[in-house]
Amino acid sequence: MTLVDIHCHILPGIDDGSKDWKTSLKLARDAVKDGVTHAVCTPHTLNGRYLNHKEDVIKLTDEYQERLKEAGIPLTVFPGQEVRISGDLPQALEDDAILFLDEDGRYMLLEFPSDDVPTYSQDMIFKVMQRGITPIIVHPERNNRILKKPTILQDLIEQGCLVQITASSYVGTFGKDIEEMSRKFIEAGQCACFASDAHDLPKRQYEYSEALEKLSNEFGSERAQEFRDNAQAIVNGDDVQLDWRPLKKKKKFWLF
Repeated sequence: MTLVDIHCHILPGIDDGSKDWKTSLKLARDAVKDGVTHAVCTPHTLNGRYLNHKEDVIKLTDEYQERLKEAGIPLTVFPGQEVRISGDLPQALEDDAILFLDEDGRYMLLEFPSDDVPTYSQDMIFKVMQRGITPIIVHPERNNRILKKPTILQDLIEQGCLVQITASSYVGTFGKDIEEMSRKFIEAGQCACFASDAHDLPKRQYEYSEALEKLSNEFGSERAQEFRDNAQAIVNGDDVQLDWRPLKKKKKFWLF
């Protein structure tokens, strides 16, 4: 059965994910063991620390695929990027310097700083979407600003963004608060799919299948299949429909 991981850091020596080829092959084996058949390799770019050029990512991904074939690891990989929102993004798009999740340039991973959602985000997303690009907001459940004010996310979904939650967040690897926020987003239909966001770091391993199993148990097998289908639709450049609603408001208790 096909299982697509649209977000992982398993290319060697290019960001904070894998340090060398030995590690990258180990991560690939871990991915296959977890049920992943296809993965988009998405090193960081435009985040102030890493600027991974499109051509370099493509070249490294091609070499990775050859090494996977030689090692007998049944994983198909594609080049991509995890793009940090910044003032440089419009020019990068103009220069054809951004890698997308699909060949048609329809879907792009978009990352916020871990502690904030910049005030210009909606305006920047509008400019991106004018180009026919759908941003996929990565791991909002781990963003400190969104944790404090979850309704920020639905404003972005109303603009037309999609949302990807880290599988490990939903299974509790990052703690109860992040696990519960993940569940709330899923319950409200605000999440399109999971991804591993795998790194060679503590708490950044493959827990994709575990998340899908939990999703099936909590929300039904149809929802789990929907997450699988959405991830595959994204890499194919196909439509992804969300039937979402606002988060439930907390009940207020009045004392008389």
